[in-house]
Amino acid sequence: MLSQGPVAPNLDLRDMLRRHLVARSLACMERAAARRSAVSTSADVRDYARQIRAAVAQVMGPMPVGDQAEAIEPRLVSRHERNGYRLENVLFCSWPGWEVNATVYVPTDTPPPYPPIVLSVGHSGKQFASYQLPAQLLAHCGYLVITYDPPGQAGEKQPGNDHFVDGVRPYLVGQTSARYFVGDALRCLDYLETRDDVDWTGGAAATGCSGGGNTTMLAALLDERIKLSAPSCCAAPLATLDIEQCYAGCPETHYPGRYALGLDDTDLLAAAAPMPQLLMTGARDEVFQLADVRGLAAEVERLYQVGDAADRFQFLVDDGGHGYSLNQARALARFANRWLRGEPDRPLSDRPDEAYVLDPPELLRCDPRQDVHMRSNSAVRARELRLARAQTLRTPEDATSAARALLKVNEHPSAPVVHTATPFRVWTHSWQEILLEGDAPDLVLPATLLTPADEMAVAAVLHLDDRGRHVELLRQGPLAQALGCLGDPPYAVGLAVDLRGWGDSAPAPYPYEIAGWGSPDRCLGYMSAALGDPVLIQRVRDALAALAYLRVLPAVAGKPVLITGHGLGGVVALLAAAADGDIAGVVTQSAPQSFEALVAAERPAWPADAYLTDALQHLDLPELADALACPVRILDARDGEGHPVSPAESPSLGAAVRDLLEQLAQAHDEES
Repeated sequence: MLSQGPVAPNLDLRDMLRRHLVARSLACMERAAARRSAVSTSADVRDYARQIRAAVAQVMGPMPVGDQAEAIEPRLVSRHERNGYRLENVLFCSWPGWEVNATVYVPTDTPPPYPPIVLSVGHSGKQFASYQLPAQLLAHCGYLVITYDPPGQAGEKQPGNDHFVDGVRPYLVGQTSARYFVGDALRCLDYLETRDDVDWTGGAAATGCSGGGNTTMLAALLDERIKLSAPSCCAAPLATLDIEQCYAGCPETHYPGRYALGLDDTDLLAAAAPMPQLLMTGARDEVFQLADVRGLAAEVERLYQVGDAADRFQFLVDDGGHGYSLNQARALARFANRWLRGEPDRPLSDRPDEAYVLDPPELLRCDPRQDVHMRSNSAVRARELRLARAQTLRTPEDATSAARALLKVNEHPSAPVVHTATPFRVWTHSWQEILLEGDAPDLVLPATLLTPADEMAVAAVLHLDDRGRHVELLRQGPLAQALGCLGDPPYAVGLAVDLRGWGDSAPAPYPYEIAGWGSPDRCLGYMSAALGDPVLIQRVRDALAALAYLRVLPAVAGKPVLITGHGLGGVVALLAAAADGDIAGVVTQSAPQSFEALVAAERPAWPADAYLTDALQHLDLPELADALACPVRILDARDGEGHPVSPAESPSLGAAVRDLLEQLAQAHDEES
């Protein structure tokens, strides 16, 4: 090693944060598995099912059903007679102002009433083969089937692929996007109750493929009208797919606290017992690997057996891939004939596969209103929370207490262990590359320490930068100039730190991400939200540890400390200042102007880990900045789309830091 070289890390820094989150997530799944292993009697199964159902109800929140729901106001858009079934396109209300665009497949070869099936659509639209063809077959078998488009995907409801973006907005208001998918499924039941051609004798069946299967698993635990569940191509142990393979998936499957609560797919399926349940998968499913699904199914089957309901669980492996096949639809018809109708010997339709063809998409059109969606609902909730906070955040102490409650910070951390390289002198300062040990054995924080050679610093500056710690130091950068590194007093100690996942530890992409399904920030943002410990809060802990290290340095002891931050580093700086309570000043540059701006932005530019779970239930960034007792300089604030809030040119970060340092030096001289 060169005498002035950086410390060689003891692990691959670019994989550090991902490995850390994976290890913690696996520990959650191990606890969930231990909970299932302890289930050994039918009474245990009932208690276990109640626990899982209660946890699901907790994370989903209130649904748009019951006495407090909006009037459903169904409206028939069009009707089309087909071969053995009739298409009825309808619109009805789910959330306030939110229209569900549904297509109902009504049998015409058999007389009413018909047992109902809710077919939830996955990451596509109801015009796709995985939904049209099974719905046709089930109608030919005498079932009334309702399908509907999920929001923010390939259907008519908020078309496009915006559910990846809009799905993280609810994090900020303490919700999950999954509640919109599940809420629409339950609202389909409300609509079906308005029809006189539906037979409720045996209850309703719920089914769906991929994301629609996930909706099915959740809906079956939340509504007693569902008496049979048949999810398809949607389930695998979280430990293998989502965690070990770092498959980002979608935010609606990573609801906040999911891992911490131990809500594995295995649990969602097993907690349905003793409800009749048909789990289906494709042998060539490219997402949910057959070996993983078999292991999950075996555990669900065991719990059904323990609960004296062995005959009510069936596992079907079809020879297809990731999709709802006609073979699966026939299996569901047989299963429903037994458990919904009580007619196990009822014959199925004898139409061959080739008789099932796609109807033109225009025959399924409903043209729902587009002005109410996940983004708008999250924005409404954000405004409600802002009004509520106006009544609770009446003093600066209220706001800082709210920040500490959000961060779950009760005490200051001790100074971390440090590994150092040999310092080297550049002009007035000694530069030293160091590694701070994080709050877990597998975490380190690369940092650069700048110390005036004569130890005559008037203050210290902690710099946090989401671009990497060296950006403001390179080529005699603004931060280096502000610290007096070019010989211009007052001098200051500087510590620039790469918080976990930034700079030297920025995660490298994994194969799923290179292929276009996800990104490192999505994977880590979703996973940490599911852990109940968002990455942004973890970075605040890193910043507090760095502050503790700074304050034990001889050159800093007893001197004021400033925090500066660029981008999301500015958010961390404000939160860390509130948690610390003894900061002399904060400077942020190019940071989000507010969390509410992230919620409302039409085309948000910020990564998934910016959407801090529950943040707006506690406070927003402007409220925090106003509450801090120290000077706060907000430079070049950005809106939710990453654009400058004010066209006026802001001073550089270095200039603002320099100004604060000069004020501190003057105050020190006056006191002396």
